[in-house]
Amino acid sequence: MNTLSFKTVSANAKTVNKQWVVVDAQGEILGRLSSKIAMIIRGKNKPEYTPHVDCGDNVIVINADKVRLTGNKFSEKEYVSYTGYPGGQRFISPKELMAKHPERVIEKAVRGMLPKTKLGAKLYKNLFVYAGENHPHEAQTPKTIKL
Repeated sequence: MNTLSFKTVSANAKTVNKQWVVVDAQGEILGRLSSKIAMIIRGKNKPEYTPHVDCGDNVIVINADKVRLTGNKFSEKEYVSYTGYPGGQRFISPKELMAKHPERVIEKAVRGMLPKTKLGAKLYKNLFVYAGENHPHEAQTPKTIKL
């Protein structure tokens, strides 16, 4: 048996084949949808996945305002932020956030599932979330996928 034929291929920035995909969030459950999107952005669905390289696809999420949360999370869950000032801790529920910025609910969920490193910050830039049906990325000819 020739063991030289079993070579591990490691992807780099030049050899990565990045694509554009569209995901419809209408009627989907937030956590399940976000974990699948994070996996696509990270590139873990590809055989040439390399942990230290941005080898994932660019993901466009449409209908972010129609995503579902199960149980009482829509009213009882809290997103916490801090302004940096004393007494500056702020709380907002998904219900209030959906009324103001519906796309941020999906953005927060996916961002929490990506690595907390420089690579994670770079991967997060491959996510584009829109509240409605339309998006400005038609020039990239994205393909629609069903999760």
